[in-house]
Amino acid sequence: MNLLSRLHKAPIRVMRLQRRKSMSRIRFSMIRLRMALSQETEETKRMLQIYQRSLKGKATQAELRFANHQLVDVLRATGLGIFAILPFAPITIPILIKLGRKLGIEVLPSSFQPKVERPKRIDD
Repeated sequence: MNLLSRLHKAPIRVMRLQRRKSMSRIRFSMIRLRMALSQETEETKRMLQIYQRSLKGKATQAELRFANHQLVDVLRATGLGIFAILPFAPITIPILIKLGRKLGIEVLPSSFQPKVERPKRIDD
């Protein structure tokens, strides 16, 4: 605290601003996570509907491609979920993601990727 008072004229105010900034980052991250999870939920429901229509022979090839791509996303999320329950998950998951990208393998589902990098999907 003594060092902060030497560097800043208002150290308490600086600490409050830093806390507010970190809380807004956490809040923004939680909102992004909620949006990604809701998008995955909607896409997974649509995938199941397409597979049901496929069993009746009423699904198109484009719909089946979408459903297969979504199935791969679900499997990615499941695989990542296994690493989430292991000890040291906050350390191992980012390392796993970085290593996967370095090797050209995408570990995260498509809804967790930034909008620019997401592959185009065929929507009806």
